[in-house]
Amino acid sequence: MHWITRPGWPGNLLAVAAGAITTLALAPFDIWLLALLAVGLFYAGLRELNPRQALGRGWCFGFGLFGAGTSWIYYSIHHFGGASVLLAGFLMLIFTAAIAWFFALPAWIWVRWLRRNEAPLADALAFAALWVAQEAFRGWFLTGFPWLYSGYSQLDGPLSGLAPVGGMWLISFTLALTAALIYNALPLVKTARKGFIAAGVLLLIGPWVAGMALKGHAWTSPAGAPLSVAAIQGNVEQSMKWDPAQLNAQLALYRDMSFSSRPVDLLIWPETAVPVLKESAEGYLKMMGDFAAERKSALITGVPIRQEMHQQKRFFNGITVVGEGDGTYLKQKLVPFGEYVPLQEVLRGLIAFFDLPMSDFARGPADQPMLQAKGYQIAPYICYEVVYPEFAASLAARSDLLLTISNDTWFGTSIGPLQHLQMAQMRALEAGRWMIRATNNGVTGLINPFGQITVQIPQFERGILYGEVVPMHNLTPYLQWRSWPLIVVCVLLFGWALVASRMAKTV
Repeated sequence: MHWITRPGWPGNLLAVAAGAITTLALAPFDIWLLALLAVGLFYAGLRELNPRQALGRGWCFGFGLFGAGTSWIYYSIHHFGGASVLLAGFLMLIFTAAIAWFFALPAWIWVRWLRRNEAPLADALAFAALWVAQEAFRGWFLTGFPWLYSGYSQLDGPLSGLAPVGGMWLISFTLALTAALIYNALPLVKTARKGFIAAGVLLLIGPWVAGMALKGHAWTSPAGAPLSVAAIQGNVEQSMKWDPAQLNAQLALYRDMSFSSRPVDLLIWPETAVPVLKESAEGYLKMMGDFAAERKSALITGVPIRQEMHQQKRFFNGITVVGEGDGTYLKQKLVPFGEYVPLQEVLRGLIAFFDLPMSDFARGPADQPMLQAKGYQIAPYICYEVVYPEFAASLAARSDLLLTISNDTWFGTSIGPLQHLQMAQMRALEAGRWMIRATNNGVTGLINPFGQITVQIPQFERGILYGEVVPMHNLTPYLQWRSWPLIVVCVLLFGWALVASRMAKTV
């Protein structure tokens, strides 16, 4: 323990390891106890450091976390970006080193302004607030990178019942608070009055009891009869996806698989299943819409769309509905480098990775209407959008069903697609709604309001998934209040810690 708490390279190496083991707490490994251990080691590692040392210790933790947890980015850069092994490794190293600052700066803030070693209970509460703040900031700054949040580790764990109450971030808060209280258990017993000890025990045990008691609780109820679903997983190779010579073959693939499918209420194709601008595929989409209408089905597919914005024609990653439904949705949360290139005036042309096909999308407008199908409101998320908790909740609160379409072919056999699936499951749990997930090469599946996959198609297989989903109404507490109660609590805890720290310095 002295190695992790004191300055020096042994503690920094342990911080790298602590960040890396967080990956094992998430999909596909799901050893949720390791999330508690990782957060606890981060907290312990800052106990005896000055602000400058804490900056380095926090960076080491972030480097370990993102180096292990986002290793799938290397796969994309190397296999589809045209970068050599050495160049892809170097770019991955630069990315990891840069994004590790998301932990370096909070560590500095903690030691400089908030740490209160003499008040273990207050210290633990302030640390939990800071932990949630860094996760939220990471999901917002420069469009955000909301990946590898500790709360996802509890999808099947004891705290999953808290997700519909306060979202995934309430779970993250609880994990951080629990880790800090466990570390501070002995100092709390030695220095605190009985009232503080009782409060500490309540804060330690209460959230876990509540999480287990609420697990499986139905916050929402059916809004109608079940709807039958067929989701098509085309398993189209990424190297063929945007090849003009393969366009007709891809359109024929989805047409023929749809023609051979059973009649259903909702027929779902994945992201950019139609790999050509919607205006160029109007005839094809009309034919498929007539087919769907004859079957009394709604066909929902991903398709790129060109529309005018600010007196300029722009490209959008979109979803459209034909047949017994209506609506078009333009993606709002874009993937850096995959759908747009930051600093493109500088980076375009340097390597193929900065010139990937369809990497010049524009951001869709906010407050778009929901998709309509079979008389129900469907909240659409295209790929990356489903990983934003607050954004997803804003759409889910206006919907009866959730739909996410994706193309995770970019990440091959890595753990990235399975992490992505886990986050979609958490969104269904937070919203208390069924989610349909249709992907190009997996994992295509149906997720119930408790975040559980009811049916799925394995990765890297071509097939049609059949199942049923139930439209739901009523709002979970999280959809109703979102993160505002937790935000208020965190702000109050920060204020308390800052005032107490200043008072302690003046005594």
